[in-house]
Amino acid sequence: MTAEIEFRTPVSTDGVRVHRLVEACPPLDRNSVYCNLLQCTHFARTAMVAEINGEMVGFVSGFLVPDRPKVYFLWQVMVGENGRRKGLARQMIIRLLQRLGPGVNYLETTVTPDNKASAGMFRSLAKHLGTTCSVTPFFDKDNHFRGRHESEHLFSIGPIAYEELNKTIFDET
Repeated sequence: MTAEIEFRTPVSTDGVRVHRLVEACPPLDRNSVYCNLLQCTHFARTAMVAEINGEMVGFVSGFLVPDRPKVYFLWQVMVGENGRRKGLARQMIIRLLQRLGPGVNYLETTVTPDNKASAGMFRSLAKHLGTTCSVTPFFDKDNHFRGRHESEHLFSIGPIAYEELNKTIFDET
């Protein structure tokens, strides 16, 4: 029997659990617990928790870009060991976009050039949604990070048709 995955909006008491999940998902950038608390409160509407039997196995955080409210910027997506190989990242993102509604029709995120798994997942997501995925340089290793972090490429997915999101059926086996 396969355990059922629960998807929900985060609450304030999830902050420390998110922090622990980030620690278990290298090479994700670790933020402070305070930042994770804000993700679970001030940005809860634009975040998603996935749990299996009460264990947090996935988390997505992001925000609506202030001067472009039709654009959801996905800050981090993480799936812990017990949630892997279930298509959980895509499920969380699609369910979050469904929650945000038809006014949001673009998703943006950044990915380092060496993160082939994330790049592949976002390209696959765009294909699944029947839309395009463009990739452009965004934050440069030297100019923006002073050599302390790899460059980040901007992945822009869209336009996303809300009707296509609602046609999505998840195979959770």
